[in-house]
Amino acid sequence: METAELNVVTGAFSYTGQFIARRLLARGTQVRTLTRNSPSNSPFGDQLEVWPLDFDDPARLTDSLRGADTLYNTYWVRFPRGKAGFDHAVRNCQTLIKAAEDAGVRRLVHLSVSNASDTSTLRYFKGKGEVENAVRSSKLSYAIIRPTLIFGPGDLLLNNIAWFLRSFPVFPIGGTGEYPVQPVFVEDVAQQAVNAAHQQTNVVLDAIGPETITYNAMVRLIASHVGSRARLVHVPPRLAILLARAAGYLVRDVVLTRDEIDGLMAGHLVSTDATPLPTKFSSWLESEGASLGKLYVSELRRHYR
Repeated sequence: METAELNVVTGAFSYTGQFIARRLLARGTQVRTLTRNSPSNSPFGDQLEVWPLDFDDPARLTDSLRGADTLYNTYWVRFPRGKAGFDHAVRNCQTLIKAAEDAGVRRLVHLSVSNASDTSTLRYFKGKGEVENAVRSSKLSYAIIRPTLIFGPGDLLLNNIAWFLRSFPVFPIGGTGEYPVQPVFVEDVAQQAVNAAHQQTNVVLDAIGPETITYNAMVRLIASHVGSRARLVHVPPRLAILLARAAGYLVRDVVLTRDEIDGLMAGHLVSTDATPLPTKFSSWLESEGASLGKLYVSELRRHYR
């Protein structure tokens, strides 16, 4: 009996990795996840194998990748916490890439971010660029997927924007708010990643949605669909960061980082070099907006507690 193709997904219990894993399982492939979360948190039951994502044990990491056709890497850190800063995350990705080489993995599909660059002044985008360099210089066949602003069910950022709009009479926006965003649907990103695994050439693909809107317009659109009457107030970027920190103390979470605010204002979450993926943010809000932001989703609770 022929054995189903094995695909390995880092972080299948997290966000983007979960949608990739679901698509792979629907295709009838064998799926293994490498994760730092407990198997008890699995939304898949016994549908996939669970191995630890242990960067401190390269030999075991290599063993966890043996027999895999494709490795889908969604591992990264949104902000430094403890020893897990951006430099540490870059080294971890380099360790994972070396393990994939040693294990004989055919192809690496790596999830990055739009406008990643090793020369960026923003450490988040710089670290992502450094990992892209490691992917390009590896012995692996690869596809690099670079999403803009991901939205979808269970998303942190847009869900929590909606929660704040529902919960408070004022919503601060750093700067003018006229900087552009291109929201991209998580299901479309997952499909693009799975499709890229079956290409033969090395590719770098930006993943963008079909609508380019300003951050102001995006927040107003969310507000209209959740029934918020919150007043949008434009504040200096430094004050926006301080307010985000204050909100973080309130909800015991990291609400928004300086790199995220600066990246938004610099237009890093748009691309002019990609074919848009199909799902419109405005259309998704029409069907899902009423339930958006009813509960706050904590990054720290999801990944660290």
